[in-house]
Amino acid sequence: MTDTDLNPFDYDTHAVCAADTMTPADRYQELFIAVQTQRVFPDSKTFVDCAPRQHPERILEAYRASSAEPGFDLKGFVEEHFVTYEMKPTEFVANPNDSLSEHIDRLWPVLTRHPKQHPEHSSLLPLPHDYVVPGGRFTELYYWDSYFTMLGLDESGHCELLRAMADNFAFLIDTYGHVPNGNRSYYLSRSQPPVFALMTDLFEESGVHRASDYLPQLRKEHAFWTDGADRLRPGETHRRCVCLPDGSVLNRYWDERDTPREESYLEDIETARSSSRPAHEVYRDLRAGAESGWDFSSRWLGDPQRLSSIRTTQIIPVDLNSFLYKLERQIARLSEARGRHECAEEFAQRAANRLAAIDRYLWSEQRGAYFDFDWCLGQPRDNLTAATLTPLFVQVASDKQAARVAEIVRERLLAPGGLSTTEIGDSGEQWDRPNGWAPLQWIGIRGLQSYGHDALALQIEERWLSIVSHLFERESKLVEKYVLRPCTEHAGGGEYPLQDGFGWTNGVTRKLMQEDPNHEAHRCRAGNCRVD
Repeated sequence: MTDTDLNPFDYDTHAVCAADTMTPADRYQELFIAVQTQRVFPDSKTFVDCAPRQHPERILEAYRASSAEPGFDLKGFVEEHFVTYEMKPTEFVANPNDSLSEHIDRLWPVLTRHPKQHPEHSSLLPLPHDYVVPGGRFTELYYWDSYFTMLGLDESGHCELLRAMADNFAFLIDTYGHVPNGNRSYYLSRSQPPVFALMTDLFEESGVHRASDYLPQLRKEHAFWTDGADRLRPGETHRRCVCLPDGSVLNRYWDERDTPREESYLEDIETARSSSRPAHEVYRDLRAGAESGWDFSSRWLGDPQRLSSIRTTQIIPVDLNSFLYKLERQIARLSEARGRHECAEEFAQRAANRLAAIDRYLWSEQRGAYFDFDWCLGQPRDNLTAATLTPLFVQVASDKQAARVAEIVRERLLAPGGLSTTEIGDSGEQWDRPNGWAPLQWIGIRGLQSYGHDALALQIEERWLSIVSHLFERESKLVEKYVLRPCTEHAGGGEYPLQDGFGWTNGVTRKLMQEDPNHEAHRCRAGNCRVD
């Protein structure tokens, strides 16, 4: 049986409307630049998510014919020719009698989108089935967000929606060769942390599909991340691959484009202007930072105080290579189960080679933790981040390494509200202290549990649930990120305001609450819970 014989998924590519893969910048050219640089909308993402009222070519022709006329009103032109996405009014109101888990369960329909609502010629890439969005300004499917969201969907008993999401991800890989950052045309040039292998385990555990059914998609994703690796010599790079001095190949984040991100166009231009480096290098590193999911963090910066010092493509990340180790091990395991012994041996060897490189370049025996590696400078980075727990999460660490990581996490990253993202607290970036994020709590908790460090895992879990409950008590909502201490302050930093919703917070919190049935969050009701 060949890979092409394995397609048990419920989607018909002919039934999905054709995607317009041209990005808004390519499609609208000088009109796009005018709208973004003149701040027609306060948020750069608003315009790239607009739907045209007529064919884009007609709109561009109309703009070129009228833009030079005296008194031309750009904002009026945009309003006439585009439909701005607006959150549909919803009757959802937090019920003061709902527990936190009941509140989350009532949110899933609010965050669910339906493919039949797809606007023609917009940047939205159509999908065959319903999907769950994060919430707020994020009105599309996101890659790594979805894994953590799915944890909650599974716990809430939404088997059909989980199946729909599974088929959507298979469709994206089959259609585009990778999972884009999100299902928007302007996200096609990059992906996000490769967690599809983790998803396949969840699909099997929940009875959606066997994990081995996804072998073709797993191999396609691996090919995307390792493109060009076999041709590299020491010191050479190609896209997401870096060949190190000993011939080992590890991965970095990348983006095929070196222009401003369309959803953050003016912000990126302003960032590049404050740098002495060529603008296209800054743009590429900003885009690669967006692929990391940590957009943005001192983790990627040369100077923690300046976003313009970003150097993402020069950094080999701990978490990315841990996820790719999991992907290679998954392909090896599932290939063996399918009787494809040569493939199993090949990917087992790939995983072994990656493990050796991780131990050589990303593990610090002296400091007792995993650190990102700056391949340009030829040395480890000196900033400890929550990513140090990812090797435990995918079980790539030895027992001794795990014990040392647990010790340093307890001493330096444990906060009153859970697991800190980094130790840097004055960068102004959202993926830095004091903010905490649901996916990092899950990775840290599960990683520590895998090596028997249950007490520390429980501390992180209880502190996180308490901080989520604390805000739910005050404001009857869940949000994208949290200040990791009981306070009235909202998490800030980054390029946009705090977003409500919120997909991965809902998913991780729902899953953790189920595993800790005695936690006070179960008794927490909107406006009527207490967190000491």
